[in-house]
Amino acid sequence: MSGVVKRTRRAFKRVTLGWRDSLAARSPAWAKRAFGPMLTHLDMLFIDHGVLRLFYLNRHSLGDHASRAAQPAPHHIKAFAAEGIRTIVNLRGVRDCGSYWLERDACRRYGIKLIDCQFRSRAAPSREELRRARDLFDRIEYPMLMHCKSGADRAGLMSVLYRHLKLGVPIEQASEELSWRFGHIRQADTGILDHFFTCYRAENAKRPMPFFDWVEKVYDPDEVARSFSVNGWANRLVNSILRRE
Repeated sequence: MSGVVKRTRRAFKRVTLGWRDSLAARSPAWAKRAFGPMLTHLDMLFIDHGVLRLFYLNRHSLGDHASRAAQPAPHHIKAFAAEGIRTIVNLRGVRDCGSYWLERDACRRYGIKLIDCQFRSRAAPSREELRRARDLFDRIEYPMLMHCKSGADRAGLMSVLYRHLKLGVPIEQASEELSWRFGHIRQADTGILDHFFTCYRAENAKRPMPFFDWVEKVYDPDEVARSFSVNGWANRLVNSILRRE
């Protein structure tokens, strides 16, 4: 039965996205002006599950100059600008969906720099991704806010890296950013992000070394993936019920 439900959901999504793209391509200019904003908001609210984020944005502080959250809506971005946020880091990357279009336009409107920097939630980070995160933290303008879809997994990964690389918090303590408190479930396939840091801590206990020395000289993403296992119930919760990205 679960297979049928999954196939039905996938088919519905394909039809919905196809309808959206077709409508955008074929509609006359006046129709786009009249109905485009409404359809874009509906896409954000119901296709991208943004209606849930209206009630809880999963926002948390990472110190005086940074914070983490789920995908913001335009009214959230307006509030961020009023707080003095200068940069938003979108960990979902560029996407063909209402949430992204609205975020991009709201950042332009309120004078916030939007940086699209895609990361993965179900794979051990590559060396290139880790270097990209380090370089990103060094070049952006603060205060900043990072977000993914739900603010649990990719935002958690980047929060650990931010607290360690920019604030000097030990990995053992910084890893608390990947926690059920933020909606992160370690037993699911997204738990590979925890496992990545666990592998560093285990190696560091035997042979102490700075985190990026381990990344550059020792870290093997394939070995981290091979040594990680998931629980079926947790995956069903994360992927089928919570519909994490």
